[in-house]
Amino acid sequence: MPNISDYLEWRCDIPFAHDPFNDVDNLILAELSYTHFDGAVPADGKRTPLRKVYKTFFEINSREKLEKSDDMLAKTAFLMDGMMEGRRFSGTQISDYVDIVDTDRDMQMSAVTFILEDGTAYIAFRGTDNTVVGWKEDFNMSYLPETGGQREAVAYLNRVGKKLRRPIRVGGHSKGGNFAVYASAFCDKSVRDRIIAVYSNDAPGFRREVTESEEYRAVIEKVKSIVPESSVIGLLLSSEAAHKYMVASSVKGMLQHDGMTWQVKRNEFVRTEQSDFGRFIKDTQKDWLSRIDDRSREKYVNTLFSLLEATGADTFSEMKGQKLKSLEQILNTVRDMPDETQKLMLEITGELIGSGGRTIMQALADLKQDKEDNK
Repeated sequence: MPNISDYLEWRCDIPFAHDPFNDVDNLILAELSYTHFDGAVPADGKRTPLRKVYKTFFEINSREKLEKSDDMLAKTAFLMDGMMEGRRFSGTQISDYVDIVDTDRDMQMSAVTFILEDGTAYIAFRGTDNTVVGWKEDFNMSYLPETGGQREAVAYLNRVGKKLRRPIRVGGHSKGGNFAVYASAFCDKSVRDRIIAVYSNDAPGFRREVTESEEYRAVIEKVKSIVPESSVIGLLLSSEAAHKYMVASSVKGMLQHDGMTWQVKRNEFVRTEQSDFGRFIKDTQKDWLSRIDDRSREKYVNTLFSLLEATGADTFSEMKGQKLKSLEQILNTVRDMPDETQKLMLEITGELIGSGGRTIMQALADLKQDKEDNK
């Protein structure tokens, strides 16, 4: 089925003047923010034409190496191939690229700004990358009202937004979508007033402290949430986007989180309804989170990631490259844990599994009741 790469091939010669910015354009820029633009886009705010970024990037980075990479996110750079072919994106300028990974603060935040020929800017926040610390920050969202990455996202939007003298769109995929919404809510009012849309592409939601705040309520009408039919990440925690819909994907289950699999028809996504798997995941995580208090969540997350950090690997790719050694180091760390910590890990993991079982049993009971009601 057609995806955003096919969209670029078929419709990239249509300028924004003839076909205004749409949801598919949003995902292209959100996905492109996964590209590591080091050396190709300066962080000092200087605008660089996309054509120059494209040329410099592939002078620095080997196409062959990117194609062979196990990291699927590395392949987002190839979106620039299609963007260079037509009038829609070829005149785009890129600026203010930042990439922050701070293990001391359990945070990973990367962002880049696209200046479009329709007179607007799209500020894109990168989602979770291949780093262990990046994934830990995702888990931290389950018990922290604010993470380091979210604070950095607010600072970035304020800094860049105040320089721009044009309407602003803000967006991202996965954790990047969460950052986009959070930054738009808590940035300075002078910046927020110029935001015309916020895109949350299969992004996790927020804790109640955020969703009940005046700042969040002030921006929620501008938020568009797009999730695949079997979304897992996009259903975590609370999300009250005013405009939300589900899209079809060419794959099943959790693999649908990959925006490159979302199906496109002409200039829009193919819409669909939530799958049975999606409903199961939503009910399971809701039940699990309701049973685990914040203190236990924090200890569970810290313990889980101490096991991963014990491997000495900074990324999951490194861990994958030395599976046996990593497993041995994890097992040794588990053996050295206090009995109380080992018990907590087993209990919380058991709760997660049990929540899934309870969800299945409830679904079966509902089905049985429906059959009896229809007799």
